[in-house]
Amino acid sequence: MTKMSIRGISLHVKVFGKGYPLVLMHGGPSADLYTLMAFKPCADQFTLIFYDHRCNGRSVGADLTSMTMDNLTADADALRQALGFEKWAVLGHSFGGYVAMEYALRYPQNLSHLLLVDTGAENSWAQEKAPEELAKRGFDPEIVDLTRRYFNGQIEPKEVFPSLMKLSKAYNPYTNLLQLPQMLIWGLQTKLQPETFVYSETHFLKGWTVMDRLGEIKAPTLVMAGREDFIYPPEHQEELAAAIPNARLVVIDRAGHNPHDEQPAETFKAVRDFLASANPGRD
Repeated sequence: MTKMSIRGISLHVKVFGKGYPLVLMHGGPSADLYTLMAFKPCADQFTLIFYDHRCNGRSVGADLTSMTMDNLTADADALRQALGFEKWAVLGHSFGGYVAMEYALRYPQNLSHLLLVDTGAENSWAQEKAPEELAKRGFDPEIVDLTRRYFNGQIEPKEVFPSLMKLSKAYNPYTNLLQLPQMLIWGLQTKLQPETFVYSETHFLKGWTVMDRLGEIKAPTLVMAGREDFIYPPEHQEELAAAIPNARLVVIDRAGHNPHDEQPAETFKAVRDFLASANPGRD
């Protein structure tokens, strides 16, 4: 399965495994499902649904101005219905966590569990505090300035990928040589939509927050992040988990913004343990 017609657009979708359904919402915005493909080993226990948000990756047919939380969450729920799931668990990474939280608030009846990986409840953390965090950690002033411009969309679309490469050490401070081949394989398959990133940071996500609504989330929630994440460091993860009723917080050591790449064993164990203890039923 690669393309599905959902709400008048074509979403790029891949489904693996069997068991309770877990949909994975990728970060970015602009990226695609391959950025979360490290989770594929969990297909031995769950039905994993990977997809590209509208205007992201290989999904096509939507205008940039349609990038709204109304549409992103409605797309996800229409995908759930099309795949025949009564309920599912939702995992959102980074920007995908924004969408996952909005989904939890808009479609609570269709969500059994919420898993938030290296994300936050307000975009200002990325736009204002990520540069400050890197400065505190001793990164070169040029990288600090790039981080500020990057997360505020003050770059041209053609600069998005080169900027990501320059920030790779900040994103993944603990990647080892043994992990590089697999990460390279997924990376070569990743398709970015740079215009989506710039538009989102300058328009769609400007001022976005759900901090004042986190108490409305009723689903069992796992908040998980790498201890060295510079975008959403541990103090924000603690704030996020404290604001969501009965949320569980797991911080992965020796990992940055992508613990599923740097510390996959610990990350997958946290996901499996959370879903097992929360006891998802079968449709």
